[in-house]
Amino acid sequence: MRYTQAPERRRELLRRAAEAGYVSSTDAAAELGVSEMTIRRDLRQLAAQGLVNRVAGGASAPVPAYGVPFEQRRDAATAEKEAVGRAAVPLVPAGAVVALDAGTTVAALAARLPGGLTVVTHSIPVILACTGREDLELICLGGAHHRATRSFTGPITRAGLEDLAVDVAVLSATAAGPTGVYSANAADAEIKRAMARIARRVVLLLDHGKLAAHAPMRFLDLAAVDTVVVDAGTDADQLALLRATCREVVVAPLDAGTAVPASRPAASATRVAGP
Repeated sequence: MRYTQAPERRRELLRRAAEAGYVSSTDAAAELGVSEMTIRRDLRQLAAQGLVNRVAGGASAPVPAYGVPFEQRRDAATAEKEAVGRAAVPLVPAGAVVALDAGTTVAALAARLPGGLTVVTHSIPVILACTGREDLELICLGGAHHRATRSFTGPITRAGLEDLAVDVAVLSATAAGPTGVYSANAADAEIKRAMARIARRVVLLLDHGKLAAHAPMRFLDLAAVDTVVVDAGTDADQLALLRATCREVVVAPLDAGTAVPASRPAASATRVAGP
C-alpha cells in the first residue's frame, strides 16, 4: 500500500515500531511505496518528538521515559507550534484571566499575548515571556521544580490554583485521540486537570503529531474541550474525530495567514472570542 501523505505514513511507522519493537528504513520504504530518504526523514521527525529511537538501519520503539527535556520538545515541529500559537491569540478574550500550562505549544502563544490580560502560570518559559511586559498582570504558581517541563508542580502548585477563577485555560498535550487527552507524566497531568477544572472555557493546542502519539496519563476528555487548535498538517480523519467530539475546531495554516475554523462557517469564527 502506498502512503504518500506524511501524517498517515508516520502513523503507520509508529504502529510498526510498537508492534515489532523495530522498523527498518529499507523495508518500510519498499512496503509503503516511498523512498528510503523519505522514511529516514519521517523517523527523524518522530525521534525529535520522542516517539521512536533512531538506531542503525531504522528506529526502535522507545523505552518509556516520560521526561523528555523541554528544549528537545520545543525544537520539534516548530513551524506547527508557531502556527497553532498564532491561531490561538484571538481565542483569548480582552481583559481575561488566562491560565497557561507548561507545554511547548503554549509557550509559543505566550510571546504573542495581547495586553490587558492576567496570566496564571507555573511555566518558567511563560513567566519569562511575561515578566518584562508592563501591560500584563502575572500570577506565578510556585511548587517543586520539574526539570523536564521547566515548570513548578506538586501540592503547592495545585493549592495555588484552588482559590483562583480563570476565564480560559489554554492547555497542551503529549497525545490526544478518541479516548481522551494525555500527558507524559502524572505531575504535569495533575496541574493541567486542575487548570481545566477552574476555567470557564478550555482551549487545547495540538500540533498534528500529537494526534498520532501515545502517552500514559489521561487528564481530560476531548468532549470537555471548548476549542481545539490544530495545524494544517492534520488529516481528514483526525479532523473528523475532533469535529465530532469538541465544540469547535480551528485549523492553523502553516504560514502567517488567518486560521480557518473547521467546525463552523467562517462568518461565525469571531464568536470564539467570548469566554
